[in-house]
Amino acid sequence: MPKINVYLPDDLAEAVKESGVPVSAICQRALEQAVRRVTAIRETTLGDLDVDDPTQRLAAFTGRARVVLRLAIDQARAGGAPSVGTEHLLGGMLAEGGNLALQVLRAMEIDPERVGRDLAGVTAENAGEGVTARHFSGSAANALELTVTEATALGHNYVGCEHLLLGLVTEPDGTAGQVLRALGAEPRLTRRAVNAALVGYVHLRAQGQTGATAAADAAKALAAAVRQELQPVTQRLERLEERLGMPAEG
Repeated sequence: MPKINVYLPDDLAEAVKESGVPVSAICQRALEQAVRRVTAIRETTLGDLDVDDPTQRLAAFTGRARVVLRLAIDQARAGGAPSVGTEHLLGGMLAEGGNLALQVLRAMEIDPERVGRDLAGVTAENAGEGVTARHFSGSAANALELTVTEATALGHNYVGCEHLLLGLVTEPDGTAGQVLRALGAEPRLTRRAVNAALVGYVHLRAQGQTGATAAADAAKALAAAVRQELQPVTQRLERLEERLGMPAEG
């Protein structure tokens, strides 16, 4: 049987030894799950989009994430695009309107409406020629595979819109990533923001909050958690700008 080396931090390796957990079995199950997810997303992105529900293979995707994908396909077809691009994936996320990815952007002080305007300007320049999108573009397929990879790397048993946001900002060539990064959503900062938002979200759910008031409290708590997580990075950037003699924004 082939062997694959797994490298762990010293403290984790010591804890694994002390606990006596079955490392091989756990790694096998985790890898099997990751392979299934990547295979499913590749079959979806390489397949024909004329089927009734192109997202039916994506069992690990949340309901909101599947809605975003369907909205992206609808937008591409309505715009006469030859394929579903990253701009349509981001457009679908904005159109869905209630996902955690948008809360993360707001917490990073990136207004989704501004994202929409910038995206619309770029999309208008690349308008289609009346054809019907039948597949995902190469950059969109890459972004979706990165989405699954981000969810797996975070140890999550689902793929949500926050993972799609990470997939879009880390994909180097697509329109969506270019728009998001230009507004400040760099991959490292966005990943930290998503982590902070998820911690805050889990905490709020544990408290059992419901209703409109709870939703408003959740948005405030997520924004506070993200700002706290990003504060050290922001301070380092400000110190660097001071040393370079760059004027402060205001």
